[in-house]
Amino acid sequence: MDESILYKFKGAILGHAVGDALGVPVEFYNREELDRSPVTEMEGFGTYPYPAGTWSDDTSMTLAALDSLSEGLHYDDIMVKFCQWLYNDEYTPSGETFDNGITTEIALDRYRTGNKPPLECGETGERSNGNGSLMRIIPFILYTKYSSYSMVPLSGKMNIIHNASSLTHGHPRSKIACGIYAYIMDALLDNPRKESVYSGLEKAMDYYKNQEELSKYTRLFQKNFQELSRDEIKSSGYVVDTLEASIWCLLTTDSYKDCVLKAVNLGEDTDTVAAIAGGLAGILYGYDSIPEEWLSVLARKDYIISLCEKAYASWE
Repeated sequence: MDESILYKFKGAILGHAVGDALGVPVEFYNREELDRSPVTEMEGFGTYPYPAGTWSDDTSMTLAALDSLSEGLHYDDIMVKFCQWLYNDEYTPSGETFDNGITTEIALDRYRTGNKPPLECGETGERSNGNGSLMRIIPFILYTKYSSYSMVPLSGKMNIIHNASSLTHGHPRSKIACGIYAYIMDALLDNPRKESVYSGLEKAMDYYKNQEELSKYTRLFQKNFQELSRDEIKSSGYVVDTLEASIWCLLTTDSYKDCVLKAVNLGEDTDTVAAIAGGLAGILYGYDSIPEEWLSVLARKDYIISLCEKAYASWE
């Protein structure tokens, strides 16, 4: 086993989970509330009655996908494991499902009742562009990077990313968000430097240049994007806002800790913005950059690491 690649797995997945857990206690708090009392460390309770280190649906679905992909790419099995999470409380931090999104629930109910095949379960309406597929896309990025699928053409890899979104979020806007994030993460996996964020964005812009929905992401591709003020960054659950906020936090900080704290303290969808930013920051700065005092209280940390090891070992 190549320990350097496993290190990247842990940076991405644990970086995501820690960001998620930091944001859970203050989810839905507005920016003004957090300006008065900012998050500086791992806290507990608050929005939900759970202790410090508790992560949400963002990480539950990420782990379910990672577990499924360790046995290969089977969309039915991924949906089965998503259903095990939503309906049977598996892949949860404490044996209880909470904070699941409506769009995701609709898709999983369609699958469970046998009304649709996996890739047709996701909502396709314009008003169904929450961040529910973006928040769980990391395992699919790692799969296209390190499994046998690493040898397939780029179009095949992006097809997997888009299909992964379609399981719950089938609108092109959500698919493109996942694709942009995938390009950035792929670039960081190759070269963990902040400049790689820009090269990833350039490749994404070229890939999607003929798609009308790319216009929704215009600000991301502007040269001065990182110079936008905090007031110009939204941190809602809308997928465009979430992607912008997470990348902005990455570009305007210089450590894992600062990145995820900045994301949380934007307010609103705190857990998801911090999780998505944290996955990138965990690769950029490395697994060792995640504060030990946060990792030490992270729910089921050893289980998360074991899934990283299982997935990577099966893809070698």
